Amino acid sequence: MKTILIVDDDVSLCLMLKALFEKNRYKVTTVSSIFEAKKVVESCFFSLILTDLRFPDGSGMELIKYVRNEIPDTPVILMTAYPKITSAIQSIKLGAHNFISKPICPDELLGIVKDAIITTLLSKKENKITPVISNYFQGTGQASIDLLKQINLVAPTSISVLIIGESGTGKELIAKMIHENSNRSNGPFVAVDCGAVSNNLSASEFFGHKKGAFTGADADKKGYFESANNGILFLDEIGNLRYSTQLHLLRALQERKIKPVGCSEEISIDVRIIAATNENLFESQKSGTFRSDLFHRLNEFQIIVPPLRDRKEDIMAYADFFLLEANRYLEKSLLGFDKSAEFVFKNYHWPGNLREMKNIIQRAVLLAKRGWITLNELPENLYSDCCFGKNKSSCTDVEADIRKVLLLTDNNKSKAARLLNIDRKTLYKKMKQYHIN
Repeated sequence: MKTILIVDDDVSLCLMLKALFEKNRYKVTTVSSIFEAKKVVESCFFSLILTDLRFPDGSGMELIKYVRNEIPDTPVILMTAYPKITSAIQSIKLGAHNFISKPICPDELLGIVKDAIITTLLSKKENKITPVISNYFQGTGQASIDLLKQINLVAPTSISVLIIGESGTGKELIAKMIHENSNRSNGPFVAVDCGAVSNNLSASEFFGHKKGAFTGADADKKGYFESANNGILFLDEIGNLRYSTQLHLLRALQERKIKPVGCSEEISIDVRIIAATNENLFESQKSGTFRSDLFHRLNEFQIIVPPLRDRKEDIMAYADFFLLEANRYLEKSLLGFDKSAEFVFKNYHWPGNLREMKNIIQRAVLLAKRGWITLNELPENLYSDCCFGKNKSSCTDVEADIRKVLLLTDNNKSKAARLLNIDRKTLYKKMKQYHIN
């Protein structure tokens, strides 16, 4: 849960803001002086600090400077009833994330706060790859941290890497992160979808060809290996390569030389290989569809990417990241997910992983007419797959489910019925049966 510190000597404003943020699932602490603010900051972590400009014991500018020096990763937003452009400029120079004038518009403030927290998460240096990968977000759960440690460990080396993970888990993105943090970062990164490589032209595509080598070879062509020379060749879905192509690939990796089709001379190449698959290559070796010698050549270091369902502590962090991306792409300003949508996200199986989440959120942002994403903007399969009331052993369980869903949906019967995977008529009957008002 995100935590906010509100520093203001206006008691009624503090109460109003506390109610606003707690309604939107933030944990809030309020203090009324600069002295109290510094004291509480020393002992507690806050995702964001909101401060007034003027206090009897000091200035909000002083607090901004203090936070900037002591906890630079915590964003500060300045609030004041005395808006001046000079104050705004000064607060930004001192390190404030933003500046808002009183009287405060709740929706505007919520948007500024959410943007500040997400933007800060994206720009944090700790536990984050140094080069910027534009569409990468580093989760903070243990599975995400362990994954990042492996990337950091193997990136500076020259050994081959095999990335194993379900479709949509971001295997190519991990390969790019390795490239950006390797000693080949100034060299090319060439990505190949092995499933799209033509069986008849695989040698030409990987090793190139000379003009006239075969019908249709109207000019010399560089293959993937030569194009990736002094860089990284990323072989996505390596398990889809046909057996004969695997043999050619193995020979090129062993000898570090290639011979373009129609050429009598070999070309030396210096290429680091990163491969990825969503298949079980151990089973493929047993069945004879994937060469064991090639597998061991590629599998010098293995990274297993956990599916999204195994990174539950990061699910809403990824959702917020994709929401921010979609807002920017579609030029909208949605604030977040309501309680029922958040419940669905946390309990859905996510078979398509991060790619599925990104597409669902982008669609929801496009459809949304108000400030929040609700069940109305989500595909039905999301909430039907995580519905309540499955295999319940007692009436007490069913009653508890109904009460919980009504709480999640703020007593919206249509949403509640959808989450319970029943129609409204059945819901009303159940409510009457269990004496639920």
